[in-house]
Amino acid sequence: MKKSIDVKAGRRAAFKDEGKVTLDMVAAAAGVSPSTVSRILNGTATVSDDKRKTVDEAIARLGFVPNPVARGLAGGRTLSVGVITQTIDSPFFGSALRGVEDELSRAGYSPLFVSGHWNVAQEARCIDMLRSRRVDGIIVLNGRLPDAALTAHALQLPVVVTGRALKAAGLYALNFDDFEGARLATHHLLSLGHRRIAFIAGDPRHPDAKERQRGYRAALQAAGLPLEQDLVVPGQYTEDSGRMAVERLLDSRESFTAIFAANDQMAFGAALALHRRHLRVPDDVSLVGYDDIAGASYSVPPLSTVHHPVYELGQIAAAAMLQLLAGETPTARLPAPRFIARESSRAAPGR
Repeated sequence: MKKSIDVKAGRRAAFKDEGKVTLDMVAAAAGVSPSTVSRILNGTATVSDDKRKTVDEAIARLGFVPNPVARGLAGGRTLSVGVITQTIDSPFFGSALRGVEDELSRAGYSPLFVSGHWNVAQEARCIDMLRSRRVDGIIVLNGRLPDAALTAHALQLPVVVTGRALKAAGLYALNFDDFEGARLATHHLLSLGHRRIAFIAGDPRHPDAKERQRGYRAALQAAGLPLEQDLVVPGQYTEDSGRMAVERLLDSRESFTAIFAANDQMAFGAALALHRRHLRVPDDVSLVGYDDIAGASYSVPPLSTVHHPVYELGQIAAAAMLQLLAGETPTARLPAPRFIARESSRAAPGR
C-alpha cells in the first residue's frame, strides 16, 4: 500500500513540475532567445529549419505546453482567424473549411466559423461580430459583400477573400478560373457528339455562376453552334433547384441529349428528375457537373465533373492569411481547373 501511495505522489509531482516549464526554460535548452521561441510558436519567425527543429525538440523534451491566450496577448494577437462561409453545412464549403482549419492549426491559430447565408447584411454582421472577438484576420469564402466594403475592412485587419479578382492593401484575393472549367465541361460533351446540351445555370448574383455560363456559351460558339436559350434553365446551386430545372426542361418538350449543371449538387437533383421520368444516365441523357465534391465519385453512375480544388482552396486561403499576418505578400494561386470523365457521360446516341 505504501508503495502505491508513493507512486501516486510521484505522478502528482511530475505533473506539477511540467506546469513549471516556461518559455525561458525552452529558450535556454534550445540556445535561443525567448523572443525567438515566441515567434516560432506564433508562426511569425524567419529562422533556419535547424533552429526551428532545435526549438521543437526542446519543447517536446521539456513537455512545454504553450498558453495560447498568453501568447496572443504578448504578441498583441488572439491567435484566432474569423472565417465567413455561406452555408456551414454545404458539402462544397465544408471541404474548404476543413482546409482552413488544418492549415491554421499547424501554425497554432484557431478558426472561428460563421455563416453569411448569401446575405449582405448578415455578412456585415458577421464581420462586426468577428472584430468584436478581436480576431487577427478574416477569411471570406465567396459571399456578396461589395468589394468596397472588403477593401475598407482590410485597412483595419488582414482580409483574404475567395471568388473575387480584387487587389487592395491588406487584402489578398483568390479566384478560380470558372470560365475555363465550364468551357472544359461543355467541350467534353461536344467531343462526345452532343449538339443539344442543356445548361442548368447557377444563381446569377454569383460571379462564378456568370463565368460558368460564359464558358458554356464560348464552347458552343467555338463549335459553331448557336446558343439555344430554351435549353438554359435557372438554378440556385441546390439539389432541389437542379431537380426542378430538369422537370421544367422535360415539360417544355425541348430535345436534348446532355445536361451540364453548373454545380454537382444541381447535377444530383437533375439525375433524380431524370430517374423519375424513366430516363437513364448516361444511356438516354449524359450528365456533367461542376466542383467534384465528395459525393460525385460515389453517385450512381459516378458523375463526370470539373475538379474544383476546394480543400486546397481552404488551405491556400489560410496560408495567405498567415503570410499577411507575418507581414509577407502572398503569392499562391489556385490550380487550373481539370475535367474528370466518369460514367455519367458517353457518346451521343447514334454516334
